[in-house]
Amino acid sequence: MTETRRAVVTHAAVIRLALPMTLAHMSTPLLGFVDAAVIGRLGQPALLGAIAAAAVIFDFVFWALGFLRLGTAGLTAQAVGAGDRDAERATLLRALLLALALAALVVLLQKPIAWVAFAALDATPAVTGAARAYYDIRIWSAPFALVNYVVLGAVIGRGRTDIGLGLQVLINLVNMALNVGLVALAGLGVRGSALGTLTAEALGAAAGLAVLWRLEGRFAVDWRRLADRAALRHMVGVNRDIMIRSASLIFAFAFFTAQGARGGDVVLAANAVLMNLFLVSAFFLDGFATAAEQMCGQSVGARDAAGFRRAVVLAGFWCLVFSAGVSLLAFVGGGSFIDTVSTSEAVREAARGSLGFAALTPICGAMAFAFDGVFIGATWTRAMRDLMLVSLAVYLGLFFALRPFGNAGLWMALLGFLLVRGALQGWRFPALERATFAPGTADGPDRP
Repeated sequence: MTETRRAVVTHAAVIRLALPMTLAHMSTPLLGFVDAAVIGRLGQPALLGAIAAAAVIFDFVFWALGFLRLGTAGLTAQAVGAGDRDAERATLLRALLLALALAALVVLLQKPIAWVAFAALDATPAVTGAARAYYDIRIWSAPFALVNYVVLGAVIGRGRTDIGLGLQVLINLVNMALNVGLVALAGLGVRGSALGTLTAEALGAAAGLAVLWRLEGRFAVDWRRLADRAALRHMVGVNRDIMIRSASLIFAFAFFTAQGARGGDVVLAANAVLMNLFLVSAFFLDGFATAAEQMCGQSVGARDAAGFRRAVVLAGFWCLVFSAGVSLLAFVGGGSFIDTVSTSEAVREAARGSLGFAALTPICGAMAFAFDGVFIGATWTRAMRDLMLVSLAVYLGLFFALRPFGNAGLWMALLGFLLVRGALQGWRFPALERATFAPGTADGPDRP
């Protein structure tokens, strides 16, 4: 007999869940800065280029598998709400098995992945050689990196974003310390940087599993529950849908960058400077999306329709508040930001010309971020996937319709994409909510 556990849905609870993940997201760029600074001190530009090139490869490969975190968070939160500890453990173990299977696939395919990636990068022989040395070591971090995704999703689903922050900070601090020690002191160059990252990921995975062991008391679960076909199909479907959604999002921003490049180096650089304004807002909006994942997922598991609606309202409210603040700061201080980031007068002038559009990206994207968290927590991932594909089609249509307006048209298409995503999710929300909480609807975290 299980007893449901309703989520605590208050303004304070939203902030408590969101703030640690915001800080965790903000710690990652610091890691990249330290890596670049340590390698840069060696005085060999090819090595710095190699780190940047290899980082792009791993960002793409691992980010494409980031559905492991999102799917695990939503399913775990529902199990928590249902008060079903066996389902919590079964969700964790299924996700870990999937992570290890995908990691084994990445390791087995490391040579084809390298061939495609380095051919696409088309760097100089010096950069390619150093980047390959880094790649050949760091590729073995795949099992630990993917396990870390699952662990992070599991603690988020349990409402312990403070533990998520602690684990991310641990990984980043160890990585930075090992980079300094192995690169600067031991003189291992890019191999030292790769070894440092691999070791940090492994330590993080071990620490994360130890924390979950302490939270759960044990990982034992009935094999029949673990191998339940309906639950397995549901997990695979959720992760598949999130992967397609994430790939579409990657394509949308890659398309924006590629079209900016067609406008010349100045336009490309100006757009890159301005996109940082959106990325800063994303740190905060991702945090509130994480809060929505946990509270909405737990409310679905507990069959708490009122708590679910309140979680949606509060997550949306805080996303709008923070996005409006970032947009206002961008309008007021955007010029100074541009001058700080770039010393080129041509780039500065071009960036100021599009500053108004860039300043609107946070507010235009706020509801899309909030609803992403809601849809993931409720595991409405099929609808999220389909709406993303429709939004992407609208985005491409807007781009070609606004092409005569040049870079301004490109920015307007991006703003339209962000607005349409949130609007479509808002449009589908009432029907999905009614279906989820309708009397007689199958409950429990393992429902297909």
